[in-house]
Amino acid sequence: MINMRNITKSYEMGTQVVHALKGVDLTVKEGEFVAIMGPSGSGKSTLMNIIGCLDIPNSGTYTLAGLDVSQMSDDEQARVRNKQVGFVFQQFNLLARTPALKQVALPLMYSGLGRSDRFARTKESLEMVGLGDRMDHRPDELSGGQQQRVAIARALATKPSIILADEPTGALDTQTGDEILNLFEQLHEQGMTIVVITHDPEVSERAERVIWIRDGLIENNE
Repeated sequence: MINMRNITKSYEMGTQVVHALKGVDLTVKEGEFVAIMGPSGSGKSTLMNIIGCLDIPNSGTYTLAGLDVSQMSDDEQARVRNKQVGFVFQQFNLLARTPALKQVALPLMYSGLGRSDRFARTKESLEMVGLGDRMDHRPDELSGGQQQRVAIARALATKPSIILADEPTGALDTQTGDEILNLFEQLHEQGMTIVVITHDPEVSERAERVIWIRDGLIENNE
């Protein structure tokens, strides 16, 4: 599903050049549940952005679901990103006055699906995360855990190749975070490829495999 070879990425910060990734090799198989961990400044955010087609490397090759995305244009990457990657963030990024049904339908607006197909896909996604009876509820009518479930349903709506989650339990209490991790495990059991960026050992323990990154290099990638 993910195959990176010798990925490098540098940024200019004033007169300095920061080498965020220094030749990363990374492989994630279809259907895996992987956690990526590393200290602050390790390069994990840069790696996440490249995995999610939000940024392109300076050098190296990256194929996602069989597509070579490492040298695509911004527009080409946007099309791949919208179709292949479902994003889940620490802050749920929901629209304040919009019911769950419309929140989840948003990424489908440009998919070419007709209205009835969009509704069916949206309803299916909300039912997958246990919110079939909360479709008309706004964020202020939902708990934190339910809001994150809406965000996960939105990520699932386009039927992506991978779910890419950045600290998905960071804004939740322990019990609610555990419920979200249970949901990820259920999705994994159904065959979904999940990559979680986290600093929390309790989150990484739930993953099938943990990958450590430090100083811009992968320390393990079994």
